[in-house]
Amino acid sequence: MADSYRKVYLHIVFAVKHRKALLEKSWREDLFTYMAGSLKNRGHYPLAVNGYVDHVHLFFDYNCKELISDLVREIKKSSNQYISENNLCKSKFEWQNGYAVFSNGYREKDIIIKYILNQENHHSTRSFRDEYFSLLKKYEVEFKEEYVFDFLEDL
Repeated sequence: MADSYRKVYLHIVFAVKHRKALLEKSWREDLFTYMAGSLKNRGHYPLAVNGYVDHVHLFFDYNCKELISDLVREIKKSSNQYISENNLCKSKFEWQNGYAVFSNGYREKDIIIKYILNQENHHSTRSFRDEYFSLLKKYEVEFKEEYVFDFLEDL
């Protein structure tokens, strides 16, 4: 019987509920390290996990052994628990419902890693909202703007 071979890179993006700026710089890196460990524990190979005050980017080599929706749900659940158990956030912390997932090829890998690791600098000139809609359009994802995210300024 022949073996199966695969190389699937996924880029997942999700936000803090209402896009609140709750991911404080003092503990953000610890959270991202925890999330990378969660990916690894689930059999995926994390390549870059980073974000900014209101959102997270996960880029990893996907093992194709679990549904993406299950993976995202479990990463959100465990990271929410991590934040709570370590008293990292002064207010109630929740992730926004939903996420975006994009597939990338091997040749794009280094570009995506650099982009994700440069989030703090990137967001000094561009909002997450602009970034998110730009990604959806770049990857030609069909969407209805009113269903994308609840942005705090829209409430």
